[in-house]
Amino acid sequence: MRMQGSVAEVKLDLKNASEQTVTMLLNGVRREHADGVYYELALFGTTDRDKYEREIVESRQRAEKLLWEKTSAEAALLQAKVELDHAYEKSQQRAFFAEQMVAIASHDLKNPLTAIKMAADLLVRGARSPRDTELLGQISQSSERAQRMIADLLDFALARVGRGIGITRRTVNLHMVIERSVDELRVAFPQARMIHEQVGVGLAEVDSDRMHQIVGNLVANSVAYGDLDLPIKVTSTLQGDIAMLSVHNLGNAIPESSLGTLFEPMTRVSDLDTDLRSVGLGLFIVREIAKAHGGDVAVNSTNEMGTSFCVSFPRTGTPPPIDAPPC
Repeated sequence: MRMQGSVAEVKLDLKNASEQTVTMLLNGVRREHADGVYYELALFGTTDRDKYEREIVESRQRAEKLLWEKTSAEAALLQAKVELDHAYEKSQQRAFFAEQMVAIASHDLKNPLTAIKMAADLLVRGARSPRDTELLGQISQSSERAQRMIADLLDFALARVGRGIGITRRTVNLHMVIERSVDELRVAFPQARMIHEQVGVGLAEVDSDRMHQIVGNLVANSVAYGDLDLPIKVTSTLQGDIAMLSVHNLGNAIPESSLGTLFEPMTRVSDLDTDLRSVGLGLFIVREIAKAHGGDVAVNSTNEMGTSFCVSFPRTGTPPPIDAPPC
C-alpha cells in the first residue's frame, strides 16, 4: 500500500475469537491527510463467493465432459454410418449378383427342360409298356413343374432388379381365356375338380399369358392346401370398368399370422413336402402381375367359408373408377 497506494482482493486467512479460520478479501486504500496518513481497509467474507466460484468451475468441467462425450458419440455415429453404408452397398451388390445368377441359371435351364419334355411327349406316343408310360408321364410332369418354377424365378428376378413383370395387353374375351386355362389345369391336376363360373359379358385388355399364370398359380395353391374332395371354383367377372379373377377352395383357413406376409417372396403357408411344393413365389408373382395390370390381389380365408383369392384390375388399362366394385 505504501508503494502503490492501494490493494484489491488480497485473500487472507484470519482466525476469529473461537480460533476458527475465516477466509476474507481485503481491499485497502492509503490516503494522506493534513494530520497524517490513513489506511482505509474493507474486508469481505468469501464463503458465498468461494461456493459460487466452485460451482462455476464444476459446471464448466461438466460442460467440457459432456462436450467431449458428444463429440466422441458423433464421431462413433459417423464411423458406424460409414461402415453401415459400406455393408449395405456390399449387400446390395451381392443381392444383385445373386439375382443375376438366378436369372441366368433359370434362363439357361429352360432350353434343356423344354427338350426333355418334348422328348417325353414324343416317346409317350409310341408303343410302350404301362410301366414305361407311367415313367414318361412322371418325367413330363416333373419337367412341367420345373418349368413353372423357372418361370417364377425369372419373373422374381425381373421384379427384384426393378424392371418389373412385363405385360403385353391385347383385347380378348376374358372368359374364353380363363376357360382355356382351366381346361389345361384339369389335365395338369387330374386329382382336383374345377368349376369355371363366368359373370358379365364383354372384352378386356389384358395379357392372356399372364392371366393363365395368375389362374395357374392360384389353382396350384388351392390344390396344395385345399380340400380336394370338394371342387375348386374359378370365377372370371366383367363388371363395369373392372375385371376380376377369383379362385376359391374349401379346407383349413390360412393362419392369421401368415396373412401379413402371404404375398412376400419365398413364403409358404405350410412346410408340407408334396409334389406341388414350390419355391414360394406363386402368390408374389400373382401380385406383381396384378400390379402390372393396374390392379391388386386380396385374400379372404376362414374355416367356414374357405379361402378365396381375388385379383381385380381395370378392363381397359386405365385406373379404375372411385366406385370400383371390390373383390
